[in-house]
Amino acid sequence: MADAGTENGFPAIAALGVDGLLVRFGAELTEDANRAALAFCAEVAGAGLEAVVEAAPSLPSVYLRLDLAAGDPDSLRSTLREILDGRDWYAAPLPGGRRLWRVPAVFGTDLAPQLDEAAAAAGLTPEQAIESLCEAPLRVQTIGFAPGQPYLGALREHWNIPRKTGLTPRVPEGALAVAIRQMVLFSVSTPTGWRHVGQTALRLFRPEEKDPFLLRPGDEVQFRPVPRDEFEAIRARDPMGGAVAEGLH
Repeated sequence: MADAGTENGFPAIAALGVDGLLVRFGAELTEDANRAALAFCAEVAGAGLEAVVEAAPSLPSVYLRLDLAAGDPDSLRSTLREILDGRDWYAAPLPGGRRLWRVPAVFGTDLAPQLDEAAAAAGLTPEQAIESLCEAPLRVQTIGFAPGQPYLGALREHWNIPRKTGLTPRVPEGALAVAIRQMVLFSVSTPTGWRHVGQTALRLFRPEEKDPFLLRPGDEVQFRPVPRDEFEAIRARDPMGGAVAEGLH
């Protein structure tokens, strides 16, 4: 059973499986709900709660995996409710340690062949679509679906376009795809129903590294459009795909 929070029922705490709790900040993704999830997750991760062995943010929620031998779930719920009631998480600052990544990408061409289709669905020309997708940094709202794969957003309202009705059989690692006011930057080659509009040379999943995921929730990514020849040169010479990062405050 979920705990009642604010007037609309959020934040809410619900059991998830045998050893999990889900703290929800909304019924759907919004900027405020995602901000709250990121801030609350960082707070809980740093609180040293013995019974919490994992805290992971999703789009509007936080999953907590518990060590049932280390604490009573009912007591933990009470502790979490005290933390939730202690501040307005929807207006909380984003956690520290975030980075802004600037990433070169080629849009369209045979490397990203669904740009024109996506632009038309958004009511834009291909040139307007590229400008819109690159005009501002996009927050890493969560990591999921595949190892190290970020969901980026939120895009402008005209990008609230549906997924395709059929699957593209496979997009390559580093592909940029768009739907429902979000972009996905693919960490592995995979089928998808999202429209493939751009291509980067960024390697997001590095299993040989101590920290295998390049991006973290709360990071921001801004894409820089480059012509095909420049993209190919970057891909040939730079294992980082031309990406550079700076700290955010």
